[in-house]
Order: sequence, then C-alpha cells, then structure tokens
Amino acid sequence: MKITPQQTQKLLSENQSFSQLGFSMMLTRLKSMYAKDPSQAFLEKSTGEINTFLDKFKSIMASDYDIILKL
Repeated sequence: MKITPQQTQKLLSENQSFSQLGFSMMLTRLKSMYAKDPSQAFLEKSTGEINTFLDKFKSIMASDYDIILKL
C-alpha cells in the first residue's frame, strides 16, 4: 500500500470519512499542519508518514485504502 503525493494532497485538502480512528486522527493533525505550511516538502513528509502508517496497519486499513485509491 503506497499512496502518491497527489493523493496525499487530496487527503489533506478534502474531507473524507475513514473507519479507523487512528488514521483519522493522524489526518486531522496533518491537515492543520498543512494549512500552516502548504509546501511541497511538507507534502512529501506527510506522504511518507501516511505510507508508514498504511504499511504498519495494512491488515485493518483495507476498507479505508479502497477509499484512498479512488482519490
């Protein structure tokens, strides 16, 4: 499970609902930080953090990953 910086930008710019609370909390934190620093460097850092989370919790993130793939 790997997402692209373009998908990360959509995640941080749009409002989606996800079933996993931990993932939603991470996105909320990243969204507030992205609002203050909408740079490409922060977007790349966020992509890495999201990919790490998805890789670590891939067994419970399957349904949410389907939503992310449609972005």
